[in-house]
Amino acid sequence: MKLNLKNPIVFFDLETTGINISRDRIVELSFLKIHPNGEEEIKSKRVNPEMPIPAESTAIHGITDEDVKDCPTFKQIAKSLAAQIEGCDLAGFNSNRFDVPMLAEEFLRAGIDFDMGKRKFIDVQIIYHKKEPRTLAAAYKFYCDKELIDAHSAEADTIATYEILKSQLERYPDLVNDIDELSKEFGSFNNNVDFAGRIVLNDKGVEVFNFGKHRGKPVADVLKREPSYYSWMMDGDFPLNTKQVITKIRLREMGQ
Repeated sequence: MKLNLKNPIVFFDLETTGINISRDRIVELSFLKIHPNGEEEIKSKRVNPEMPIPAESTAIHGITDEDVKDCPTFKQIAKSLAAQIEGCDLAGFNSNRFDVPMLAEEFLRAGIDFDMGKRKFIDVQIIYHKKEPRTLAAAYKFYCDKELIDAHSAEADTIATYEILKSQLERYPDLVNDIDELSKEFGSFNNNVDFAGRIVLNDKGVEVFNFGKHRGKPVADVLKREPSYYSWMMDGDFPLNTKQVITKIRLREMGQ
């Protein structure tokens, strides 16, 4: 089945040093770009994370410090990568909870703003878990009747994710072959103000905290009553994107 696309869509997967978005780094990335005319192009690249790769992470994806020591850093490829995915919607497997926030964080470290408002996001895992709760390998077997060889290879996982979405569209008549509609139902970023979901919009469209002692309270009100909370967050172990968002809200409320 050919995807019904208004914009190019990039299916992507990341392998990393770990799962902490603030501290860990990308060691491999792969993306499959699908154009509205059906043309496909895939690219994969290993990245020097500029930090040791923990043994437990190597045990999952098989990438060692030696494998990436001569590879470019993310900062060295950031501008080229940003240009390649400019104007594209994004899709992945568990991408909304991990890959998209991690990619956004790496772009911000490299000095490139990653605006989530300019694109649609499809997380194939959300569709899968709502329809057939399991893992990527099981999903590939279930939907495509294929064994996932080289699981946790970014390229293999990326291609499998693309094939799964096409099979899901064929299997479920109630799924609309339209990225805008899929994003609304299976994107999960609809109410997020930041990628990590620390700040969300409430039912009135107001930015509220989604964690901690101020959960559910308007961000602007908290910052006005408790200015030190802003400093605490800026000094804390929060993603750069979250810090960027709360700073924008603070400056907006200050009239700057």
